Amino acid sequence: MKAIMLQGTASDVGKSVVSTAFCRYFLEEGFRVAPFKSQNMALNSYVTLDGGEIGRSQAVQAEAAGIEPTVDMNPVLLKPKGEMVSEVIVHGRHFADVDARSYRGPLLDQVLAPIRESLERLSRKYEILVIEGAGSPAEINLKNRDVVNMRIARMANAPVLLVADIERGGVFASIVGTLELLEPEERARVKGVIINKFRGSKEVLDPGIEWVEKKTGIPVLGVLPHVETGVDPEDSMSLATLGSKANKKGMAGLDVAVICFPRISNFTDFLPLMNLADTSVRYVKSVRELGQSDIIILPGTKNTMDDLYWLKATGLAKEILLLKDQGSAVIGICGGYQMLGKKLLDPDGVESDRKEQDGLGLLPIETRFVPGKQTVRIQGKPLVGWGGSDPVEGYEIHLGRTWLFAGASPLFKLSDGRTDGAVSEEGEVWGTCLHGIFDNASFTRKWINRLRQKKGLPQLEENCPDRHESREEVYAFLSQWIREYVDMEKVKEMMGLSSITRG
Repeated sequence: MKAIMLQGTASDVGKSVVSTAFCRYFLEEGFRVAPFKSQNMALNSYVTLDGGEIGRSQAVQAEAAGIEPTVDMNPVLLKPKGEMVSEVIVHGRHFADVDARSYRGPLLDQVLAPIRESLERLSRKYEILVIEGAGSPAEINLKNRDVVNMRIARMANAPVLLVADIERGGVFASIVGTLELLEPEERARVKGVIINKFRGSKEVLDPGIEWVEKKTGIPVLGVLPHVETGVDPEDSMSLATLGSKANKKGMAGLDVAVICFPRISNFTDFLPLMNLADTSVRYVKSVRELGQSDIIILPGTKNTMDDLYWLKATGLAKEILLLKDQGSAVIGICGGYQMLGKKLLDPDGVESDRKEQDGLGLLPIETRFVPGKQTVRIQGKPLVGWGGSDPVEGYEIHLGRTWLFAGASPLFKLSDGRTDGAVSEEGEVWGTCLHGIFDNASFTRKWINRLRQKKGLPQLEENCPDRHESREEVYAFLSQWIREYVDMEKVKEMMGLSSITRG
């Protein structure tokens, strides 16, 4: 097994995107390749075929590598759920809820064995591992408890490429500063630098590159131009960028407002809506930002009870009810679906200290939080005429169990015999537990066209973008992107692949 590790000078420098590009590149070169990130902290998660929960970025990288995601690709997932408290998921299953101090103590040692086991299993199955670090390897207050950067590079015996973001400024200082804070044996593992998110003429950058190479003795292997990649973002740090991208569309036929809860999760559910013609998608946090939206979406959340309280405290709950009466459609996904009901109950404190709350009362349902998370990939069929007859698929990640009152109308019939979701009598309010529902192009088009017709807008064509085909185009682009701007021959040489010919 050969490996390459992508570490960064900071968070959000583009490690996940570059790792995705590397996965598709090596696939195209004819290798069996898999992604690996020992520990991920993110609320954008994904469910594997066996019901395990991993970070969405590793699922995306696996797709780019042409393989099915497994829990070994992200053996430890941290999901923040409250003030300084995170759920720890090990090998796809709930392990513990802990505060930061406890996790940095003895508990951290308990996750090292699963990490090592996953790395060994992947090493036996694949020829190449593309390993992603987290944050920066030079956080000196955290290095002695590191389980995601240099310790993993040593464990996998992987050369390290340092990814730096020039867009935020100070790129050369961040490169040199990171290297200076590494121990000698750690620094020796860094074999190259990739500068990401560059805008302008590279010739202007060349003197700086020459200086940093002379200063550090480490080559700059590539300067990647800034691109809007279309790769699903890893965490909420990307929300501001997503919002600005959506707003660039200006006046649109339909305006979609996604409520940006403090503990929002799986906000990538709504990326397919951004690709629809004549549609604007905004992530909003206040009544002022909400405006006169045609569609209001309550997304998933890591803490439904606390975010429902926030929704009421900000005045957004009251405004949503007012806009609904004025004709806006209101949609709920997972935790957002639960909020649309009559009541939410948590008598055992499974999710929060709030034992009971009234929901928005827009759907005849009630939710009770119980131990044991539901994580499953599932298919189903719409039970409403406007949903069409094509099957849908998605995945569930939730603690609450939701019951429909007598006479309520479910939204889907699932392949395991259950029903899911609920829809109001007029169809303007609906909710579902299924993440990824808008990836189903036929269902999404039929729903959107119903709203467009109501507003007097022309119908969207039958050939709406297929999410899978769109992602494949993104992965192909990313592979070409690094082929053009990164010296991949040197990368293969440092991995010991220069004498291996594939394809």
